[in-house]
Amino acid sequence: MQSCDLVSTGGATIAARFYEPPGAARGAVVIGGAMGVKQDYYAAFAQWLAGEGYLVASFDYRGMGDSQRGPLRELRADLFDWTDDFDTVIAEALRRSGGAALYIVGHSLGAQLPGLLKHRDRIAGLVSVAAGSGYWRDNAPQLKRMVLYFWHVLVPLATKLCGYFPGRRLRKVGDLPAGVILQWRKWCLNPRYHVGAEGHSVRERFEAARFPLVALSITDDELMTERGTRVLVDCYANAPRRVERIAPADVQARRIGHFGFFRDQFQTSLWRRTALLLQGFQISQETAA
Repeated sequence: MQSCDLVSTGGATIAARFYEPPGAARGAVVIGGAMGVKQDYYAAFAQWLAGEGYLVASFDYRGMGDSQRGPLRELRADLFDWTDDFDTVIAEALRRSGGAALYIVGHSLGAQLPGLLKHRDRIAGLVSVAAGSGYWRDNAPQLKRMVLYFWHVLVPLATKLCGYFPGRRLRKVGDLPAGVILQWRKWCLNPRYHVGAEGHSVRERFEAARFPLVALSITDDELMTERGTRVLVDCYANAPRRVERIAPADVQARRIGHFGFFRDQFQTSLWRRTALLLQGFQISQETAA
């Protein structure tokens, strides 16, 4: 694994890690992380996937994890800036892999942003993990009970008082830049999520995406429902897409949840399934060519 700093828009420093395969790369994979989750969380999965022959990249969005430079209250960043960070890492992955086929494994937020990417025409396939619309009515029942208080009281008040969202102290999501949490709030209060909240230009960008998408929806996901997943998938209106449901019993586990997919206990099941999906994207691309 090699760590490096990349320069994104506005001069933001993005901490990225690249995991090299043992031989020539069969493709490149960029892992798009979930909201408030550091790239450390995906390290074991990234290392394993590199062993399957892929050049794998992970990263922290600006202001997060190893990409944090200075106090969050001084950072001016929103989710469009985080999309730029995603693009910056994709560009470097393409350079390092010699232009090999580029795939994304997106966890939660990491599968919500690819329709916004400038490099979306270079994406050969997206595996979406535990991702969906964040619209509050599409949240899982246990989350829905408190989410209106979260969005209408806690987020505006805490962000105004601190200049950023102090999620770590509140045990909610994690510390986030003000621009990120307030834009995410706007998305989560709209039935069409980002496509509805941001309007025509964003809807057109998602509709322009043509890369194949497979969404893995977890039946015991405490944050995301199947309906929420299908709403997100349908934002990619012109892309080949499907949803696959996964239950813990399918992989002889008691629980998977929103965050469990990337635990190393699932190497031979969920991780292997991901590798097979990536291979399927490659076969489909070669057949079409």
